[in-house]
Amino acid sequence: MTDTLLIDTLDGVRHLTLNRPEVHNVFDDALIAVLTRAYEEAGQDPAVRAVLLKANGKSFCAGGDLNWMRRMADYSQEQNKADAMGLAGLMRAVDRCPKPTLARVHASAFAGAIGLIAASDIAVAVPEAEFAVTEVRIGLIPAVIGPYLVRAMGARQARRYFLTAERFSAMTALSLGLVHEVVPADALDDAIAAHLKALRGASPAALAATKALIAAVDRPLDDAVIEDTATRIAAQRASADGKEGVSAFLEKRKPVWGTK
Repeated sequence: MTDTLLIDTLDGVRHLTLNRPEVHNVFDDALIAVLTRAYEEAGQDPAVRAVLLKANGKSFCAGGDLNWMRRMADYSQEQNKADAMGLAGLMRAVDRCPKPTLARVHASAFAGAIGLIAASDIAVAVPEAEFAVTEVRIGLIPAVIGPYLVRAMGARQARRYFLTAERFSAMTALSLGLVHEVVPADALDDAIAAHLKALRGASPAALAATKALIAAVDRPLDDAVIEDTATRIAAQRASADGKEGVSAFLEKRKPVWGTK
């Protein structure tokens, strides 16, 4: 357990709680590493029947940490590639966890956070939650989360929401397939409990085998695709527009595209 990620196990469910409410639960390389390890350990623990991702505070997760982004702005392409593979590894750990994974989306989620939701097996949100794939606004691309989002919402919808970076509602997220259910805030825990009850009634071995089956017939993401996405975001981060977009965002000004 760390201060930024609270880990607990109750009735066979591993609870992973993002705990940086003062900064809207944004993640950096340290939190990414801790969260990745938590999913991997849960997947290997025979006492764990399911993994529940949730968060404290007013936001589910607002994406990347500003200080992390400042460091990335000075990275070389090779350093950016190594850093991006860390986030790619987290998405893969969520996606490939042999235990059922759930996301309790009690508030808004942006950028990389939506990748965590899309990679989870079951996602339940409240009507007040908003979503946005915001990377292009700061000269970047939703690379390592892209495969999971495209799989969830389809390429046609991804074209719109990746390119416009517009916010969309929980009901739109439901219609897109990003979340499975939208329930009032006071019914959120009951909805999660109902899913967990259903999962507890199934064979753990059969659940793991079923997840493997779905991945097999859905032509899963392979390591080459995962590495390719990390290469693409590393190149974009190191590009003139990538540097200008991040700098403008951090300096709270409008970016000037294509000036270098």
